[in-house]
Amino acid sequence: MIKDKLKTLKQKAWVVDVNMGYGHQRTAYPLKDLTPYGELISANDYKEIPKKDRQIWENSRKFYEFISNFRRTPLIGKFAFSLFDKFQEILTFYPKRDLSKPNLYLKQTYSLINKGWGKHLIRNLSKKPLPLITTFFVPAFMAEVFNYPGDIFCVICDADIARSWVPLNPSQSKIKYLVPNSRVLERLILYGVKKKNISLTGYPLPKENINIRPSDNEFKILKHDLSYRLLNLDPKKRYREQYKPLIKGIMGNLPRKANHPLTITFAVGGAGAQKEIGIRTLRSLSPKIKTKEIKIILVAGIRKEVKNYFLEQIEYLGLKRNLNENIEIIWEKNIEDYFKKFNQALRKTDILWTKPSELSFYTALGLPIIIAPTIGSQEDFNKQWLLRLGSAIPQENPDYTVQWLFDFLESGWFAEAAMQGFIEAEKLGTSNIKKIISKI
Repeated sequence: MIKDKLKTLKQKAWVVDVNMGYGHQRTAYPLKDLTPYGELISANDYKEIPKKDRQIWENSRKFYEFISNFRRTPLIGKFAFSLFDKFQEILTFYPKRDLSKPNLYLKQTYSLINKGWGKHLIRNLSKKPLPLITTFFVPAFMAEVFNYPGDIFCVICDADIARSWVPLNPSQSKIKYLVPNSRVLERLILYGVKKKNISLTGYPLPKENINIRPSDNEFKILKHDLSYRLLNLDPKKRYREQYKPLIKGIMGNLPRKANHPLTITFAVGGAGAQKEIGIRTLRSLSPKIKTKEIKIILVAGIRKEVKNYFLEQIEYLGLKRNLNENIEIIWEKNIEDYFKKFNQALRKTDILWTKPSELSFYTALGLPIIIAPTIGSQEDFNKQWLLRLGSAIPQENPDYTVQWLFDFLESGWFAEAAMQGFIEAEKLGTSNIKKIISKI
């Protein structure tokens, strides 16, 4: 019995995120069952975190949220944000060249770590040196600086990354990177990371949106949901008629009738930015909402102020009677409860409208994406990746959504985008990461 327990423990890992925005936590969430106690660890908000460590993290979070929202301030907002974004700028990929020189932000990060930032966390994790998987680069650096005795893995949650994700001396580092696409792999090599320390896994998507069983590679849940989605995304059957052999070969026979109304999910970022876009869209689509031709899901995450804003605007627009029927607000106090509810809602979502954050990788679920304006250099590169896949379009004027949205629907483009995302983007990131950990 003791041997069995030890064997099980060897297949476990510490999974560390940071609760600054949703990206790093959303990336960690599908890996939760790798942890020995079924709990994720937030490097900036764990039990007994030293006050000094918490303050450093808190100052960083508050500044990011401030600058993200201040960006909307006329004239000076965009200028101020562009100065901040310089610290995390991703340089052009071509011409290929040595990009291993550390930037100022990275040097400042290491200066804080060398003064003891994160030592308490790593010291505690070292008592049981399981493989350490982090979805943010700073805890990986902390682990290496403070001589964590186990393997250190860093999961990348963007389609391209800044130099800040890589240590000061990458060629001497033992950090192993789990990357979502080939561009990140190539970028890490330019930054000086050894190729043997990079694994192309794909982004870790929620298992409840893909398969009935983790070992099942047939994508039963995903194909089931996509088959109904295609009916809503191609009302004139233009795409389905033109690509009938392709669809049948991949999906089999489609159902005769959709199991939900045409549904758009609008996701607000962790800092609460862009919530106004959701309301402008709601206003434009209000005639079709009132006739129940379309359903809108507004995602407030764990931000109560965003939820209240949505409720106020829904009442102002005279749509309160549609609330909880074909207008839904996703909000939860707890981040994991929010992820569960959001992932469940995606199963009957036809179009995901979001800024190109980590949610860009959810196009692999067969979700066409409407791209809200980018915030930050990494989102510019995520946007490029989506456009190359052919599974997304930049948003048109939200005030005229009722016009351009249905033009795209009737052309069959959204159905084509859904299939492009499903075919072209990697879907098995979660299971690939678990396989790597199980071999340690």
